[in-house]
Amino acid sequence: MGMKLGIIGYGGMGYWHGEYAPRAGVDVVAAYDVDPKRLEMAKENGIKAYVILDDFLKHDGMDFVVIATPNDVHKELAIKAMNAGKHVMVEKPATMSVADWDEMVAESEKTGRILTVHQNRRWDKDYNVMRKVVEEGKIGDVLSIESRVFGTGGAFFGWRSFTKYGGGMIFDWGVHLFDQLLDMYRDTKVTNVYSKLMTVLDQKVDDYFKVILTLDNGTLLHVEVGTYAFHKLPRWYVIGNEGTLQIDDFDCQKGGYTKPSYTDAPVAEVVVMTSAGPTRMMAPRPPETKEDFPLPELETDWTELYQNLVGVMAGKEDLIVKPYQVRRVLTLMETIFQSAEENRSLEVSI
Repeated sequence: MGMKLGIIGYGGMGYWHGEYAPRAGVDVVAAYDVDPKRLEMAKENGIKAYVILDDFLKHDGMDFVVIATPNDVHKELAIKAMNAGKHVMVEKPATMSVADWDEMVAESEKTGRILTVHQNRRWDKDYNVMRKVVEEGKIGDVLSIESRVFGTGGAFFGWRSFTKYGGGMIFDWGVHLFDQLLDMYRDTKVTNVYSKLMTVLDQKVDDYFKVILTLDNGTLLHVEVGTYAFHKLPRWYVIGNEGTLQIDDFDCQKGGYTKPSYTDAPVAEVVVMTSAGPTRMMAPRPPETKEDFPLPELETDWTELYQNLVGVMAGKEDLIVKPYQVRRVLTLMETIFQSAEENRSLEVSI
């Protein structure tokens, strides 16, 4: 059993699905958009184009729809598609509130249609390498994980520039980074949330944010995104009680982890003179007392997401991106907005 996919919103991500879904064996058969230029593009790529949504939803044999539109219309389009008998995958974020998501899930249960979200960055190499090092205990018990994405352009494009459409970095990039960490800590509660949202270039939406999460096991999660930062920090920086991990980039071309090497060499006898006086505690560690390790080799394949949907349709697999996981991410994001608005940390159980 294959999948015949229709795309609602043939813009940036819609086009991406049209180009890359066939690599997973998916047959892209139809597209709907309100922009005639995008529909012309779909036709040029061999996809049947529709100017009327109801006609699109009646396309013969189409069983799955991906919704790649501005965030504010995800709910109404998903509900309409499910009522037309289609399974649905929504682009991230699933929608703009937990209440909207609950309505979508209720419709999924009523119609018996699959409802999921395109959280494709669960398959990112950098995330999976970091997770492998941590879960294999290579750096001991983890005290802190820092996840960052920085850009330098400072510009938003189209609807992403407006709050009412669901623009801003929390919705655009935060949703990916929060999903990764909550996916990693599925059975661990977030107990405290503190956030700062800023507009560096005086835009209408957040173009910089910093979020600190505390887990009930004591681990700190630090998530930071900026669109106007000219000196990048590592993509991942993880401190454990037996070592430190650093991954510089998405492709894991630079990075590794370092652990102490227990020898007879004294560690604290080195003294460094600074303009403010001597320091021993922050002096460089002698090279013979530490050991550097390369990042593990790991291959990931995002097409697993589409293959999973085919398996779910056939009744052979469970969804990888489950509705309750999506709800947890949306709950966290609502709390992040609340923390920023009230300018305080919030005690929670998420």
